[in-house]
Amino acid sequence: MLPGVAMRDYLLDLQSRITRRMAELDGGSFLSDAWEKPPGEKLQGQGITQILENGTVLERAGCGFSHVRGPQLPPSATQHRPQLAGAPFEAMGVSLVFHPRNPYAPTVHMNVRMIVATPENAEPVCWFGGGMDLTPIYGFQEDATHFHRGCQAALAPFGDDKYPRFKTWCDEYFYLKHRQEARGIGGVFFDDFSELGPDQSMAMTQAVGSAFLDAYVPILQRRQDMPYGERERAFQLYRRGRYVEFNLVWDRGTHFGLQSGGRTESILLSMPPLASWSYQHQPEVGSAEDALTRQFLVPRAWV
Repeated sequence: MLPGVAMRDYLLDLQSRITRRMAELDGGSFLSDAWEKPPGEKLQGQGITQILENGTVLERAGCGFSHVRGPQLPPSATQHRPQLAGAPFEAMGVSLVFHPRNPYAPTVHMNVRMIVATPENAEPVCWFGGGMDLTPIYGFQEDATHFHRGCQAALAPFGDDKYPRFKTWCDEYFYLKHRQEARGIGGVFFDDFSELGPDQSMAMTQAVGSAFLDAYVPILQRRQDMPYGERERAFQLYRRGRYVEFNLVWDRGTHFGLQSGGRTESILLSMPPLASWSYQHQPEVGSAEDALTRQFLVPRAWV
C-alpha cells in the first residue's frame, strides 16, 4: 500500500512547525494562501503557500505545500524513468527558501516530496526526493560544519552510505554549469529514491525534513544581528543573482512545476525580493568576498 495519506499529514504538519518557529524568530507573521487549481486545467489539486516578506530577520521567506495530480508526467520527472513517460501522476511536497535580511546570514533551501506514477496496465510506482542546502553570502566554517552535521545525523539511521552519497549528489546538483561554480556549501540531495521500500524511503525523507530547523536556526540566530554596511548589502544582491540563475536555468523542481502546469506564484516563491548582476565582477583578492569563492564554493568535506 502506498503511503500517500501518511505523507500528506506529515507534510502539512512540517509546514506548520517550520513557519511557526520562523515567525517566532522574526517577530512577523506568514501570510497563508490556500489555493486550488480550477476545473479544466491540466493539473488538478490544491496547496498552501505561506510567505513572510519584509520581516525583521527574514527579508523574504516562502514555504509551500502542494498536492497535485496530472494526466502525464512532465519530461523533468522522467529523465531517469523513461518507461513512465506519459503516465498519470500524483505529487506532494513541501518546499522552502528563506532569504535573510542580514548578508552574513545564509540563504537556505529545503524540499521533501513524494511522486506516484500510475502507468496503464502496470502497478503504481512511488519514489521520493528532497534534501536541504545552504547558500552563504559570507562563509563561516562553523556554520558549514553545523549544517552538514545536521544532515549527517538525519540520515545516519538509514545507512552509513547515505550522507556521503547524498552530499556528493548535492554538490553535483546545485552547480551552475554555465559559470562552473557551486551555488553554495551544499548539504544533501536525493531524487528518484525508492530503494528502501515505500515505508523506509518515506521515513528517511521525513527525517531530512524534520532535521531542518535544528540544522538552520542556530546559524541564523548567530548571524542575524551582525553589523553590516553598503558593501555587504551590494555583495548580497550580487550573489542572489546567482541564486536566481540556478533556479531558472537548472532546477528540476522549478522545471517540473512549470512544465506540469503548476501554480506559478507558488513555484517562484524561492526567488529573492531583490537581486543584481554586475558585468565581470571580481572581488578584491584576499577579501571576505574573495574567500567565499576560493574557500567555500568548492566541494569540501565539512564533517
